[in-house]
Amino acid sequence: MSGALVVSGLHAGYGQSRVLQGVGFELAAGQIVAVLGRNGSGRSTLARALMGLVPARGSVRWRGQELLGRPPHAIARLGVAYVPESRDVFPRLSVAQNLALGLQPGAGRPQRWTPEWVFDSFPALAARRHVAAGVLSGGEQQMLSLCRALMGAPQLLIVDEPTEGLAPQVVAQVDALLRELRDQGLAVLLIEQKLDLSLAVADRLAVMGHGRLVFEGSANALTGSRDVVREWLEV
Repeated sequence: MSGALVVSGLHAGYGQSRVLQGVGFELAAGQIVAVLGRNGSGRSTLARALMGLVPARGSVRWRGQELLGRPPHAIARLGVAYVPESRDVFPRLSVAQNLALGLQPGAGRPQRWTPEWVFDSFPALAARRHVAAGVLSGGEQQMLSLCRALMGAPQLLIVDEPTEGLAPQVVAQVDALLRELRDQGLAVLLIEQKLDLSLAVADRLAVMGHGRLVFEGSANALTGSRDVVREWLEV
């Protein structure tokens, strides 16, 4: 698939602990694939492995180039952005300074998203542009983290649990932003626990269990697979 992420036979873990057990899937431009699963299923390890943050073997090809073995900064320069579950804003720097750190001048890709776009799109961040990121609410930090990732003009966005602990109105903002990014041609890999959100926003869904994909398909296929939902998703 040209312009796609193609993952095959991906194994990864921490020390002697093997978490991912041969994961494989594809993600094209203009698609959202949501990866679901219980805590401990390997979803966050998958995101970290794709970004070069944990040792891995197998193959991760992005737009025809192999990512495995490259350091995270080199993967980012190829147009891949990662928003971790921890958000990782720089707490002592202002909102505007956090956004500036995400810019990649000379990346060779169209700069669709700018700090001005952020402040036009998210009035709450505009009102606090000179405020230290560490005093923002959880929802404001999440939007800042997502927007900072966009400053590098990515073509693939990997976002881990973007709605965890957020109020419904902020979840709706995240939902709308992800849809907008997809419509603008980004490939989005969404690591998520909320089944309702994933069913609403994703083009395809993948369910992980014990480090493997136990299901991959459409929203209709997943809702029709009650055994998969009951065994791998319900608490």
